[in-house]
Amino acid sequence: MRAFFALALLALSACATAPEPAPRWSIIVHGGAGVIERANLTPEVEAQYRASMQRALTTGGAILDRGGSSLDAVEAVIREMEDDPLFNAGRGAVFTAEGRNELDASIMDGRTRAAGSVAGLTRIRHPISAARAVMQNSRHVMLIGEGAETFARTQGLEEVDPSYFFTERRWQQLEENLRANSLPIPPRPAGAPPAPRAHLTWPDDHQFGTVGVVAFDTNGDISAGTSTGGTTGKRWGRVGDAPIIGAGTYAQNGICGVSATGTGEFFIRVGVARDICARMEFNGESAQEAADNVIAEVGATLNNQGAAGDGGVIVLDGEGRPAWAMNTPGMYRAWQSAGGEPTIQIFADEE
Repeated sequence: MRAFFALALLALSACATAPEPAPRWSIIVHGGAGVIERANLTPEVEAQYRASMQRALTTGGAILDRGGSSLDAVEAVIREMEDDPLFNAGRGAVFTAEGRNELDASIMDGRTRAAGSVAGLTRIRHPISAARAVMQNSRHVMLIGEGAETFARTQGLEEVDPSYFFTERRWQQLEENLRANSLPIPPRPAGAPPAPRAHLTWPDDHQFGTVGVVAFDTNGDISAGTSTGGTTGKRWGRVGDAPIIGAGTYAQNGICGVSATGTGEFFIRVGVARDICARMEFNGESAQEAADNVIAEVGATLNNQGAAGDGGVIVLDGEGRPAWAMNTPGMYRAWQSAGGEPTIQIFADEE
């Protein structure tokens, strides 16, 4: 009898600690992390972000549910977010100190570990599509500047006038940044609408609007992608972590997929995306453990001005189960799996 109870207790213990079953497909999305607090985010703006995150899940989920690839889901969702002026990617990207929008993106196929990225684009409407074209139609991984745009044109990707990316919100952010740093304000971009009389204030302006997606499809393939306009007032051709494979983006079948958002200089130094996957692969850490540990490392890393790294990550493990971590008050994030209800969160303390 004692043996029976011992076996029963062992079985119950195993059930209590067993991981949740793998979903048929799943998708996780972020729209940036930063100082996003309830006291500052108006109900109207919060509703807009939650609606955008829901659209992202709907777009990606529809592709995955009909058996589409994780790569297709990642590209489609990020293209949609690049067209959404709420986010710092594509239309709505921040400005450089010279008054330009310089766009970066990357994508990675976890099945083959093929990858592509672009940096410093100024005319290609969807940088994520340019990154995918680099991955699939060139022998390179990263292209930058005019060379990247020339390549994108050979691929037939849509080109727009730079004014397409302009938003008044981001231009006023640039003016504030340059005044604070005693730098000259460049002329208003050609093709931009006339300046409004009133100053625009957005309650979540102190956030990193980088967008990212990780998807797990019905074949068990994981893909990840990230797209951004960088940081307001960036200079000298600065590039952050978003287009760097292993820093802002990484995917490896059976292990994990990661997309990051934050102060890119720190994420590059820590090698955030690859480090999370390596911890899972070699240390046996769960996705949540690895994400928490690496974001803690980012927060403990200082730059030469004594500032610490900040931001967040989204992760899917090798079977499509989600995790996220941040050391900021908020991160726009959402997750859904086949047959499940969507989870959409903004603030760090949401459960």
